[in-house]
Formats: sequence, C-alpha cells, structure tokens
Amino acid sequence: MTDSTPAAVRVAERFREVNGDHPMTAADDAYVSAQFVPLEVLCAVLGRDPDEVRRLMLAGLLPLPGYLRSDGAEMVPRDLFALADAAGGAEHLRAWFTGHWEDPARGEEEWEAYLSGRYVCLHEVTPANIRRKEELTAEITACLAGAAADPSPKWRTALHARVDALDALEPAFTAYDRLRFGGPVSRDTCVAAPRARFPHARA
Repeated sequence: MTDSTPAAVRVAERFREVNGDHPMTAADDAYVSAQFVPLEVLCAVLGRDPDEVRRLMLAGLLPLPGYLRSDGAEMVPRDLFALADAAGGAEHLRAWFTGHWEDPARGEEEWEAYLSGRYVCLHEVTPANIRRKEELTAEITACLAGAAADPSPKWRTALHARVDALDALEPAFTAYDRLRFGGPVSRDTCVAAPRARFPHARA
C-alpha cells in the first residue's frame, strides 16, 4: 500500500495485521453492534472527519477499531475520544496515558496494547480500569492456584468478591474474541470457571 491508498483500507489492513483474518459470524456482528458504534456514525454525531481520525489511528495517536464487522464497518467504542480529550488532545495522549504507570517500560507496553484496539475486555478503557483488571485477574489466579479441595465459606466469599468486581469491569466477549486471542479469555478463566468450580457457600 502507498500513501494514496484510502485511509479506511489502510486501517483495515493494520487491523488484520494485529488480529489475524478471522471470520465474523452473525452472532459476532450482533454482539459488536450492541457494544460498539461504526466509526462513520460516531464521527457524524460528533462532527469529526472520519478520515482524519483514521490518520490519527495510523499515526499511533488513537487506538485502532475494536472490531471490523463482517460488512467492513470499523467498530469503535462510543467513548473513543474520551482519553484524548482528557489529555488535552491526541498529540498529548501518549504522555498522559503512560504517566499512569510508575514503570515507564510498563506504561509503554500498555500504550501499545491500547493502540492495538484489543482492549475490548473492558466496558470503559481507562488506565485505572486496565490496572484494576490486571490486579483482579492476578488475585483470582493466585486464589485458584492455592485453593483447598473444600475451601471455607470465608475463602469463597473473598474469591467471589474479586470475581464479581472483575465481572463488573468486563463485557461478555464473543466467539471472534476467542479466535483472535487464541483461546479462552479472562471472562472464561477468571469469572465463569471460578463460579462453576466454587459456587457460593450455602447459608
């Protein structure tokens, strides 16, 4: 591709480079349409130029779409511009975003993940929610690794408090996500699995 290639085509190509080329089923499309909005629609509502937004995505100043629907629509969160607005503009977003981590290397790692558009694992993508999700998944994983065969009601209550907190942060995911992420997602391993393995203790 060259600079003369339409921005929408370049965004779609970049998206597939990041996520692979997996089919979107009708169920995937329905899920995504309920959770996200087409970039063209969001830009029309907010009075923004979609091609300029695409150029910001390609320049690494805004995240890529979360999904490409089967009709080619670039599906983005409704609050796509919220963090850039909080930072004082897309050109300031990187410094603002990475500054939420004490370790600069970790901040850059999370920035790259954010730009990929693959943070579809949160209802609201913010540095605080990214960090909270990481804390909760680590705590739940540690709890499950050290679980007794018949844990106490107190232990179960503590586990479920963490699981419920993670559940509130995360959407349901769809089958397409399990393809592009190469297996179970955090909702499978840290919400559904512990609830099935350790139901709430009976009163």
